[in-house]
Amino acid sequence: MFDNMPQGDKWKLVDDDENSVNYEEKFNFDFSYIESEEIKKVVKSYVWRNYKENRNSLRYLYNQVSSFKYFNQFAVQNNIYSLKNLTNDDVEKFLSFLATQVSERTGEPLSYRFQRHCFNSLKQVVQWGKIYMPDMVPKKEIFAGNEFTGVNKNRETDFIPDNVLRQINSALKEEENPYIKYGFVILQTTGMRISDMLNLKEDCLEQHPISGWILSWYNHKSRKPQRNKVPKECAEAVQNLIEGTEKYREEVDSELEDYILIHRVPTGPKAGEINNISPETYRKWIDNFVEEHNIRGSDGELYNLTPTQFRRTLATDMYSEGRNLLDIKEVLGHSSPETTGKHYADIKGKERAEVFNEIGIIGDINKVNQEVIEDKKTLEWFEENKDSKARMVDGYCTKPIEEEGKVCDRLKKKRQCFTCKHYITTPEYLETHKKHLKELQKELKNNEYGKHYADHLKPIIEVLKEIIARLEEIQNVS
Repeated sequence: MFDNMPQGDKWKLVDDDENSVNYEEKFNFDFSYIESEEIKKVVKSYVWRNYKENRNSLRYLYNQVSSFKYFNQFAVQNNIYSLKNLTNDDVEKFLSFLATQVSERTGEPLSYRFQRHCFNSLKQVVQWGKIYMPDMVPKKEIFAGNEFTGVNKNRETDFIPDNVLRQINSALKEEENPYIKYGFVILQTTGMRISDMLNLKEDCLEQHPISGWILSWYNHKSRKPQRNKVPKECAEAVQNLIEGTEKYREEVDSELEDYILIHRVPTGPKAGEINNISPETYRKWIDNFVEEHNIRGSDGELYNLTPTQFRRTLATDMYSEGRNLLDIKEVLGHSSPETTGKHYADIKGKERAEVFNEIGIIGDINKVNQEVIEDKKTLEWFEENKDSKARMVDGYCTKPIEEEGKVCDRLKKKRQCFTCKHYITTPEYLETHKKHLKELQKELKNNEYGKHYADHLKPIIEVLKEIIARLEEIQNVS
């Protein structure tokens, strides 16, 4: 299983994946910091097996070994010398430990993203060990699976809300960084992962006589090439990057001459060199973009944008337009439609267009009864809170807005209460709905933000028209 594994604690490994941006690059692994020989053996075996089978990129494995240092510190402090003795309590303590650590490089607390990376390094080693070294890891499951779910207050992983997407596309018109200006278009229209986009090559784009433009890239997660039809705006974005980085390709050696997302490194040890753009650098550019253009969410705070959200947004929009999961699976490069449905294909426009059939529009909020609210407990809550917690700017919520301390996701993130069967509105809010409809119709008419935005704006308009028609009918009867 572990034939030819290097001896000693210091290894020099070469990336032999021809599709990797780090192809033929040497990585110096150092395991000497791991104090427990038993834990060290598991980590070494994990790295070697994954390296030989190309299950993870060599850079990813290198970063995992580097971030594992934090678990080693935790293990030393808590006299942990074997992974097999780890418990769920140890996992919880390690999470708390990470939250208190300060980066040696920045002097700042570890970012949420890096805490998660450190935690996942431990988790992946242990989960791998359950298959290949079961006697050296816990036999019982020690990870709850939701250690970081819902904890991150700084990052959102849902699709990008309409109002934020509008701000982004408007800001791109003024954006000076070409890698952001055109990269965002590629991410929005293809749904590819950021690491795959950063590996695009000069020959990735071709024009098909019938199908339009075809973009080819290597999907590193599924380990296979991918070819998708892309819209004209995506093709133009790719062409602009090809032309804009040609000067760099003329300077570099054969190792980088095919890549289109390369740049001259501005600072650091490699300042002045031409190199690939790393995912970390691109994420920093995204943060800068949000701050410089003042992109804000519905809560008024700077919106915390991640590359993955573009992928989720594309899948959501496709599903909202009625595309089936098989189509979306092919675009995203998933192995099965179940993955697509579980993790990506939420509902936006389609949800808005269909669910209004369940909206409990009534004429007098004080006469709400079991016919509108079927659950007795919910009805009692509504009667107690209809003049306070249940009241919203355009209607009422007929279920507790806060359940067990958690704010309703529809209210907190999506602001789509009128697509929920628990939503009720009355004639007193008629003018509010008319004003909302007028604003959306104006946006659709101007159509500044392209088809992507317009496609899921239309169903909202249809829902509002239906709500207004019902409220007017109730008002006329009264």
